[in-house]
Amino acid sequence: MKKIAVIGAGIIGITTAYELALKGHEITIFDQNSACAEEASFANGSIFAPSFVSPWIAPGLPKYLFKQLFTEHSPVRFGGLGRKELAWIAKWRAACKMDSYLSHRSQLHNLASFSSEVLKEITRKLNLDYERTQGFMVLFRTAEERKNSQPSLQFYKEMGIQCSEMSPLEVRAKEPALKTETPLAGGLYFAEDGVANCRQFALLLKEECERLGVVFKFNSKVTPLTSSQPTLIKTQDQSFKFDDVVICSGIQSAELLSPLNIHIPILPIYGYTLSASIREHIDAPLSAVMDDRYKVTISKMGQRIRVSGISQIGGSNKTPIKGAYKFLYKTLNDWFPGSARTSERVQEWCGARASLPEGVPLIGSTKVPGIWLNVGHGASGWTLSCGAAKAVAHLINDELPGINIVGLGVSRLE
Repeated sequence: MKKIAVIGAGIIGITTAYELALKGHEITIFDQNSACAEEASFANGSIFAPSFVSPWIAPGLPKYLFKQLFTEHSPVRFGGLGRKELAWIAKWRAACKMDSYLSHRSQLHNLASFSSEVLKEITRKLNLDYERTQGFMVLFRTAEERKNSQPSLQFYKEMGIQCSEMSPLEVRAKEPALKTETPLAGGLYFAEDGVANCRQFALLLKEECERLGVVFKFNSKVTPLTSSQPTLIKTQDQSFKFDDVVICSGIQSAELLSPLNIHIPILPIYGYTLSASIREHIDAPLSAVMDDRYKVTISKMGQRIRVSGISQIGGSNKTPIKGAYKFLYKTLNDWFPGSARTSERVQEWCGARASLPEGVPLIGSTKVPGIWLNVGHGASGWTLSCGAAKAVAHLINDELPGINIVGLGVSRLE
């Protein structure tokens, strides 16, 4: 049995602590917030879509997104560009090559599929209820958008993913509340994907972690690790010695690791969500849809509707960019007008998703003995969390990870 510290109590940290505790290790989890799942896991889009995950490094994507910046409702925005953002963008552009895209897309799909199976196992074993709904639909406004989806559709077929191409009539049969006046050219339907409340799952798993003996230390900001004693954890008022440390702290990870000469090009990509009570269930989505043009998701989660979109580079989640929430309201009204109580008690939220240029996370050991990584899951953190956690726990236990993680290790940065 080892004494292991997990830094970060978001969905990545909670699942990692759970898997390590199952193996009999003594786990302490640190977080700078007063509760778990308070940052990127708090009010994310809650789409759990293992079939649909894909890195944003496709060839031609930089040119496409650059054009989008000059459109009225661009899915990508800039909140301010400094040296760090420009360096990250340069690495991202360099990664937008066909071989990298195909390799990383396959890696993400395998990890997401593994994660889905692990989530099902945990859900069954612990009998958890966290507002799950099956079904995820991608909506095309034009025939051109539908045509552009064909290469992806071919990939889904090759990978054995359950994906149905649907006509407008078939789409409306699946989601009868869709606004009839909004142009619709068809859609893709993923029966195995859907919606699930990430934060609620994290809170339920925290209870199980505590039952397994995991110690939670909240309001405990960990200082950067030191090269002389890398597994010594220091907070504002205490020090703790561990055998191993797993970094699951999102955008804070780079700062923690820098003194160890482990440099991670991680950047916060800010995403926005609206959450509102359902006004009329007959006017609400049955599960989840994504507007392919605007990359906005609209989902039914329990008694609420959640709208999520925009990828913002630079700036801060403390100061929303102009028009961000108005854009989400507009897209909701395009597809499901009158479905949500948008004039009363709407939760508007902006979260920072820790993202790497290649679009895939870093999982596994580092060059410093005892220091492990589970970071950089970007917008797919909820979808990848359970599988990534189990793989890391296997590796720390000197076991096979359960999936092929070649290309997901820190060595790819060298």
